[in-house]
Amino acid sequence: AYMMQARYNVSMFLASHISKRALILFAAFVLVASIATFAIASKRPNSVYVEAQKALAGNTSTAILAGGCFWCVEADFEKLSGVNSVVSGYSGGNSSNPKYKDYARAGHREVVEVTYDPAIVSYESLVEYLIKHSDPTDPGGSFYDRGEEYAPAVYFASDSEREAAESVIARINSEKVYEKPLAIALLPRASFYPAEEYHQDYYRKNYLKYSYYRNASGRDAFIAKHWGADTQPNEMVSSKRTWTSFKKPSSEILRAQLTSIQYKVTQEKGTEKAFANEYADNKAEGIYVDIVSGEPLFSSKDKYDSGTGWPSFTRPLEPANIVLRDEFGLLGARTEVRSRYADSHLGHVFNDGPRDRGGFRYCMNSAALRFVAKEKLAAEGYAEYAGAFTIN
Repeated sequence: AYMMQARYNVSMFLASHISKRALILFAAFVLVASIATFAIASKRPNSVYVEAQKALAGNTSTAILAGGCFWCVEADFEKLSGVNSVVSGYSGGNSSNPKYKDYARAGHREVVEVTYDPAIVSYESLVEYLIKHSDPTDPGGSFYDRGEEYAPAVYFASDSEREAAESVIARINSEKVYEKPLAIALLPRASFYPAEEYHQDYYRKNYLKYSYYRNASGRDAFIAKHWGADTQPNEMVSSKRTWTSFKKPSSEILRAQLTSIQYKVTQEKGTEKAFANEYADNKAEGIYVDIVSGEPLFSSKDKYDSGTGWPSFTRPLEPANIVLRDEFGLLGARTEVRSRYADSHLGHVFNDGPRDRGGFRYCMNSAALRFVAKEKLAAEGYAEYAGAFTIN
């Protein structure tokens, strides 16, 4: 009994004099270690993101284009069909590895590097799209951003690219859309230097600040004045892909158009309940389109039962309509899947899919999708996809 009382007294002494401090120190250590682990992990390449991005890319080319503030140019080009990725950066100057604080002094412009699929969108269309989404008549800057670092430019990598750009410029000049002739500089392609990470996808990361800046700059008013709704390249308009000219409505309009779960999933990155959703067990033939914009995303031919309770696909129907985002959280890295034109959150992609079908599992939310049965494809504007199905 004496020994038990002694042990009790010692334990009480330790609890009252040591454990509180020790627990605080231990908790602080765990917190710091967790933050450090997260920071280190967030800098490592997300293997699923890298692999899935490569699979989406196929045979691609790149172009360097300047149209003023690269936040705006990046945001616009990410909505163009056939574009796989857009990176903001600097080019054209006489220094290596410029930074935001010094790029202009070294003669660089704010530019974007566009990775695109030439089978879907041509170099000529990229140039035309740049013209329609900037002020191509201002050699001294872009809207209220002044200086040559904001002036419009096309960087050509070959004579054929230079000739293609000249042809587009000549055609639009002949159409007399603007009061002044186009003043886009045609320059030999130079080294491209990616801008700092906080500039990438700025319009997503800082939506309110970006929206205020863009609206105040007058860019959208200028585009609307000269082009109205005709902001797509001519070859894209002729394809009758109406979703390529989709303009995302306001949050108020979307709340009225969508159900609560559709809004939560697509606009707030929510997740619907497994097994208790519309398309997990759907075996009908047809395609799945974005619930907001109608852009085609997946086909029933690539759907399979993953056992997860969510509709799962081995690949997208239209890779150009898919945007992948690297995600890092306390539970690790994931790869978000979004739609290009509506910018809807769709779900995530994983690398645990069927090996014989590419190895990917696109795990989607039914609430982000609308199913179009094969019999209704032509009537609803998706006739080009009907050939993949046998329709009685």
